[in-house]
Amino acid sequence: MNYKTSKAIKQLNALARYKTHRRLAAEEWDAPWKTLIATLLSARTLDSTTIKVCNNLFKEFPSSKKLSLAKSDDVMKIIKSVNYYKNKSNYIIECCKQLQQYKGIPPNDFNKLIDLKGVGRKTANVFLAEQGFPAIGVDTHVARISYKLGWTKSKDPVKIERDLKNLFPKSKWNSINYILVNFGQSHNRKEEDLILDKI
Repeated sequence: MNYKTSKAIKQLNALARYKTHRRLAAEEWDAPWKTLIATLLSARTLDSTTIKVCNNLFKEFPSSKKLSLAKSDDVMKIIKSVNYYKNKSNYIIECCKQLQQYKGIPPNDFNKLIDLKGVGRKTANVFLAEQGFPAIGVDTHVARISYKLGWTKSKDPVKIERDLKNLFPKSKWNSINYILVNFGQSHNRKEEDLILDKI
């Protein structure tokens, strides 16, 4: 293991110690399709808001089949507190329709996931990591913190993902998004910078 990788692992472990008991949007759902839909809805929305919305959504539509048959207006009423709720209501209905070709279970395959409506690179990777597969979802927290710590010199999510995969051993990949998002959501920017400057 080279010095840069060793240092990055120590920094990641240090950030993990700042963990709070906040639940992230992709966590603790009882079915993979719920994990995927919650992750999709969480884009540009606080995880706490997303979780509350998803609890209501999944109560009303307890299977991907039922959600696939929902009317957009009915879904919009439930998810209106998430950002871009009009677009997202159409995405999740269409996504659930596509999931029926997999018997309602999202495929654990990156290329098949990004073919689903509304599922981009970050959502697919966060979903796969939550399912226990080695993947790195790059969102604003991951991008900002990785840049600040010198793990990447890029601000492009695809290049950041590539840099992190080159820097960290595969065994660490699926914990990176979780640790950095949890840290980023638990501290304001000033607190975050003070901590990052020290580790």
